[in-house]
Amino acid sequence: MKVLISLILCLSVFSACEKNDINFNSDFEKSEKAWLSFKNTSNNSYQYTVVGGSWVGSGWETKLTVTDGMVTERYYKYTPAPDSKQPIIEWTENENELNTHTDPAAAETITLDKVYEKAQLDWLVKRDDTETYFEVDTEGLISTAGYVPNGCADDCFVGISIRKIEMIAILGVNAYCR
Repeated sequence: MKVLISLILCLSVFSACEKNDINFNSDFEKSEKAWLSFKNTSNNSYQYTVVGGSWVGSGWETKLTVTDGMVTERYYKYTPAPDSKQPIIEWTENENELNTHTDPAAAETITLDKVYEKAQLDWLVKRDDTETYFEVDTEGLISTAGYVPNGCADDCFVGISIRKIEMIAILGVNAYCR
């Protein structure tokens, strides 16, 4: 009986997150198709840059390198507000050092497959108490996906903002920017 209850619970959780339960469903599906085409063309080897900023003027970026479908490098840079006395913080983690830095603004070490999954299962899910955002770049690839709770004043975006996605050179193949 416990197995049956567990199975029913799992099925209800998965069915609650179907694509048609998300905002921007049609646009998301088009972007997902563009992503799968890019993934194939790039041999699943690319870089993407996640960006963020605060209303006080500080900003940060994380560039993730994915090689053959695995994150192999993470570069991070924090730039303080212009009138701040804080230093610029910058670091790079290679494949053997991933996730050794704990700066909370650094983007997760995830592939774009995982970004699309998180967009579908969390960031774009229909909610009554939020404003949802979804944008794509000129090639149709995801550039913004997330939400802001209603009534939130500052720095409340939950999701991802991607400035650039580009193919990388592998074994002498030329890089191709998007």
